[in-house]
Amino acid sequence: MAKTPFGGKISNRSVAGKQRVKTAKRRTAQSTRWLERQLNDPYVQKAQAEGYRSRAAFKLTELNDKFHFLDGRKAVVDLGVAPGGWAQVVRRLRPKAAVVGIDLLPVDPIEGVTLFEMDFMADDAPDLLTDALGSAPDLILSDMAANTVGHKQTDHLRTMGLVEAAADFAIQTLMPGGHFVSKCFAGGTDGELLKLLKSNFTVVKHAKPPASRKGSVEWYVVAMGRK
Repeated sequence: MAKTPFGGKISNRSVAGKQRVKTAKRRTAQSTRWLERQLNDPYVQKAQAEGYRSRAAFKLTELNDKFHFLDGRKAVVDLGVAPGGWAQVVRRLRPKAAVVGIDLLPVDPIEGVTLFEMDFMADDAPDLLTDALGSAPDLILSDMAANTVGHKQTDHLRTMGLVEAAADFAIQTLMPGGHFVSKCFAGGTDGELLKLLKSNFTVVKHAKPPASRKGSVEWYVVAMGRK
């Protein structure tokens, strides 16, 4: 018997080097495929080996390897922090930086990170984040995504609404020279948002890190150098 990343037991067998999961009672075919993908995902295995809470940690490290937006950062806000992989990366690479995270979901404590379990869209959320940080942020990270409903256009619009809210927060609160990194969906940002970012940041790029699954529609926007 093997364990899932969440501690549950599953019955599986190895076929041609890959783990196959038997469909169990009360487990849908979709959840069985998800378990198989997790068991055979090298990034999941690497995250577990290195003590990261999610494979998403490597998306951030790969983006940072390319753009170096963590260099010199001292005050970081992590939007959509759950389960905490990105905050862990920041703590490891910038151990002296102040880090504040927020998410609707509960997050187990992370040493050196102030966590809020609440909706970022709440009126008082921005002030709570900056007050807890003790200064204006010099880096805002957002891995926020809306819960999917299975309709591609609707899912895109809902997540892009969160991207726009995060971008507005970044423009309003980042100190000069600060950076903004955010998840977005295939198609990138719409014209108005891209125009807004370019008018407020020195460099704006899109990237899909290797750790982002090929079948995923997610990309990341990296806006550096708040004007």
